[in-house]
Amino acid sequence: MRLRDKVAIVVGGGQTPGETVGNGRAAALLFSKEGARVLVADRRFASAQDTVAEIREAGGTAEAVEVDATDSAACAAMVAECVERWGKLDVLHNNVGIGDGDGSVVRIEEKAWDRIFDVNLKTVLLACRHALPVMREQGSGSVVNISSIAATCAHPGVAYRTSKAAVNALTEQMAIANARHGIRVNAIMPGMMNTPMAIEGISAARGVPKDKLVAERDARVPLGRKMGSAWDVAHAALYFASDEAGFVTGVVMPVDGGQSLQRG
Repeated sequence: MRLRDKVAIVVGGGQTPGETVGNGRAAALLFSKEGARVLVADRRFASAQDTVAEIREAGGTAEAVEVDATDSAACAAMVAECVERWGKLDVLHNNVGIGDGDGSVVRIEEKAWDRIFDVNLKTVLLACRHALPVMREQGSGSVVNISSIAATCAHPGVAYRTSKAAVNALTEQMAIANARHGIRVNAIMPGMMNTPMAIEGISAARGVPKDKLVAERDARVPLGRKMGSAWDVAHAALYFASDEAGFVTGVVMPVDGGQSLQRG
């Protein structure tokens, strides 16, 4: 019960349809298992409801809310609903990201660039903009942002890589700006993960069979095992969210089986 009596919002707590669990859903399920009351926010309300159903089936407390996290008013309403329902907000977990339409500098369309930055970076800004005042008033809180090792390693998508590097910088800026308020802000950089967005999404985009894609990704993990799962990311998020990380802020941590060590 590492999050006993805590209240958490998981932005992106639904998931892309697929055979495995996604990062956001895994975090929501694990946070609940460890004692938190969880507000599961997602633009796909039905997917958020599915996450809540799993939490409730396991005996946890959760509610679902439909949120377009690129919209400031929607993020404000999300935080307000959480506070109205449970009286506080201890953990904000930002887990929204896309790479659709990405490419090189000379190939990417401006519309795709803008959309990727809106989803990958602006959502973090807006959710934090409305959550931080609540945490400041409390004098405590933890923000966990999901970045990617693409921020520091070679990646073919210029918008995805740049937006995730910006998430790292925003994390560090918010950490130092809010430390005196007792708020911790950290980020996780997942590497190769077996999640629906990674496998089903990339398989469809590239026209590569899923089993072949999985084998390719497994082979790129130095740790001598298959690629990670959403649970690896969720356990890192749990650490940052818990009081065990009470003296940890401004950290950008790879969860990648050593893959980022190969960046050169």
